[in-house]
Amino acid sequence: MSATHRLETLDIVLNGLMRRYKERVPDVGVILNAMMANGVVPSADNIENDHIAFRTMGVANLGVQSFEKIFLHYGYEKRDHYFFEGKKLDAWWYSPPRETDPRIFVSELRVNDLSEESQRIIRSYTDEVTADPVDALDLDNGAEVDAFLHQPLWRTPTVADYKSLLLESEYAAWVIYNRYYLNHFTISVHNLPEGYNTVAAFNEFLEKNGIRLNTSGGKIKVSPDGGLLQSATIAEMINAKFANNEHLEISGSYVEFAERKILPQFQNIPPAEITRRHRRDGFEAANADKIFESTYTTQTGK
Repeated sequence: MSATHRLETLDIVLNGLMRRYKERVPDVGVILNAMMANGVVPSADNIENDHIAFRTMGVANLGVQSFEKIFLHYGYEKRDHYFFEGKKLDAWWYSPPRETDPRIFVSELRVNDLSEESQRIIRSYTDEVTADPVDALDLDNGAEVDAFLHQPLWRTPTVADYKSLLLESEYAAWVIYNRYYLNHFTISVHNLPEGYNTVAAFNEFLEKNGIRLNTSGGKIKVSPDGGLLQSATIAEMINAKFANNEHLEISGSYVEFAERKILPQFQNIPPAEITRRHRRDGFEAANADKIFESTYTTQTGK
């Protein structure tokens, strides 16, 4: 498999993820249309996708050790680990093969850290996966991988199980229903024109266009070094069909915004020459901790 073919396959997978995500998250269209209508960008293709994120269950045959095989195959490299004690999560980020590709952030629920009842509920579903499903994929077939990322891994949950998990771990409830569905994509605001190229200015623009923002930890989440600023919308509510034909409004996906400052050692480089490598890279656990809550009832119920 040539490097060129791998990158072409990656494009199929990324395009498939974004296509379905836009269909499911109306805020994406509202934001992109407002950006074009206001002359911020000539087309959606001019927006840099800073990163995309996925959520997984830390159980046998699943979790990060399974999921990451897909993107490692396309040339992504595993980077830093983050631990979220309160939310009982581990996460890693992956740097892309090309500067034009999004970084990837994958989190995993530490299922063994939950109560016995929540573990029992989760395993009643995930035990249906008896072998690592990624091992059965032809990773050089973009359409097959795209389909896999949008297909159920276990049976549709019951409303009762969803609500039970929601009480202990809103993350667990989100994954039991949404599975590998794309959790969010992220607009790099620092590459936008003057007046829109900071998270503060872009938040104002969003709110003028009726977009509601996650307020957990403040509307702007700032890393201790000041180099990474992030904000996010509140997840869209979706009318979800559960087992036994029951329906419930639950949180779906959301949109994130990131501003990566130029690193101190590159401050004197002319703006036109600044590339991704000149800016603050990676992630920040404290920021991410609050952004996870974009799907939580404390935000969606406001």
